[in-house]
Parts: sequence; structure tokens; C-alpha cells
Amino acid sequence: MDSFTEVSAYSQEKLTDERTGHDFEHAKRVLAWVEKIIQEDGFVVDEFVAKSAALLHDTIDDKVVADVTSAREELLIFLGQIATETQADQIIAILDNMSYSVNLQEKKSLSIEGQIVQDADRIDALGAQGILRTAYFGGSNGHPIFDKHLLPRTYSSKSDYRKGSTVINHFYEKLFLLPDLMNTPTGKKEGIRRKVFMESFLTEFFNEMAL
Repeated sequence: MDSFTEVSAYSQEKLTDERTGHDFEHAKRVLAWVEKIIQEDGFVVDEFVAKSAALLHDTIDDKVVADVTSAREELLIFLGQIATETQADQIIAILDNMSYSVNLQEKKSLSIEGQIVQDADRIDALGAQGILRTAYFGGSNGHPIFDKHLLPRTYSSKSDYRKGSTVINHFYEKLFLLPDLMNTPTGKKEGIRRKVFMESFLTEFFNEMAL
């Protein structure tokens, strides 16, 4: 079994039973977009680092695992067995610094591999997949779909952001901001396309609410 096949197996083991929209299927879609961005934008990168980070990015995320410290230590041991020290450090650096929430207070520095993975992950937060995943995550965390008395907020810290508000507010609080935050030409183009689709969905949603 080659190293990347082992990474895929590790990701699948950790994420298959995940039930907030950050499962192995999500990881595979992020991987597909990493590959597409590299190809379409012509980036010269360490593809093992970029693709591995795509598959592993939620395996140590606090939305997914109860004990981040233990999950991180386990991942470090695993990477030490199948990757070079430099590659392992690069993958962990991407995972530690790519999420939307850790960039709220200040923008984190990412390698080009990290910027590609970040864009790929954000692409999957948009469009039809993004709508379904937002509702799925909101439901799993007890967030109401919509409350006219709760207006969208601007978050400046991860702790406030994690409290959440409503499913519909999440579109305005995070998702619609993502296209402008993309790092790559392909990420920006696809982000805008998906945002337009989501805006049409919300138009229909509010039309139905007015009946």
C-alpha cells in the first residue's frame, strides 16, 4: 500500500461515520477540487502534501472530534510513519491554519498547497452541496432554520462564531463572504458561480416565507 492510499484509508476510517457534513464524501470532493485547481491554474506543488491535507483536514477539527489534542497526536504519529518530516510538518501546518474560524482574528499564512486546499474546502461550502451541508450541520447542532428576530452577525473570534445563530444567517455570516477570500483563479471563479446559485435559492426561500 503506497503512502497516499494509506492517507485515504486513514481519512475514511476517521470520517465515515461523521454526521455534520464533514464526512469522507466531503473530503473526497475537496480532494477532487484540489486536483482540479492544480491542473487548471498550473500550480507546481508537492501534490502529496496538498492531496493528503485535503483528505485529512477534518480529522483534527473541533467540529468533528471531541478531543482535538488526542486526534492531533494520533495523526502526527501516523504521518511520521508514511511521510517525510518536512511533508508531515507541512500537512499539519495546513490543517492548523486553513479553517475559516482560525482566520477570523487575523489571516494565517499558508503555503501554496495550503491555499489550494483552503479554496477547495470553501468551494464545497458553497453551491448545492453548501446548502445541504449548512442545513445538515445546523440541524445536528440544534440551530433554528430561520428567525426573523435574529439578524446576521459579524464575528471576530472563533468562540463567538462557534455559537452560531440560524441556518439562513450562516449564508450571510460566512458563506457569501467566501468567494472574495479565495486564493486561486479557479477558486474565485467557482466560488462566484456557486454564490449566485445560493442567492437564487434564498430568493425562493424568502418568497415562500412571504406566502
